[in-house]
Amino acid sequence: MTRAFLGLGSNLGDRRRYLRDAIAGLPDVVAVSPLYETEPVGGPPGQDAYLNVVVELDTDLSARRLLEVAQRLEDAAGRVRAERFGPRTLDVDVLWVGDVSVDEPDLVVPHPRMWERRFVMAPLADLAPDLAPDGWEGSVQGSVRRMGNL
Repeated sequence: MTRAFLGLGSNLGDRRRYLRDAIAGLPDVVAVSPLYETEPVGGPPGQDAYLNVVVELDTDLSARRLLEVAQRLEDAAGRVRAERFGPRTLDVDVLWVGDVSVDEPDLVVPHPRMWERRFVMAPLADLAPDLAPDGWEGSVQGSVRRMGNL
């Protein structure tokens, strides 16, 4: 079994429901971070705030299979991929899969921008402080507001 982390976010519709439904559809869930509300990073102006969580798994699924699960959950939430960093009902990113490194056109693990984004690092640090580099708080972008538990 491998320790893995997925980042989930939503900024359209019933954000909490999309996140809850996605978590219910994940295999091998060990823990779910507190819920954070965050301003969008990149993308078109005027987007609503995101709700974000990080989910820890203890799984035998490969990074590729986790990506397939993520895409299935996004499809079930009616995600439309109209523009990069645009608003979405559900976004599921494969952040970390044990000691695995993947560098393919549609999948990079560890996630290449996770260390730069507060909306990933804050909930990840709640679940896995061992993965958060010392001083990460001063080197990430964005602001977050803790919203309790999902």
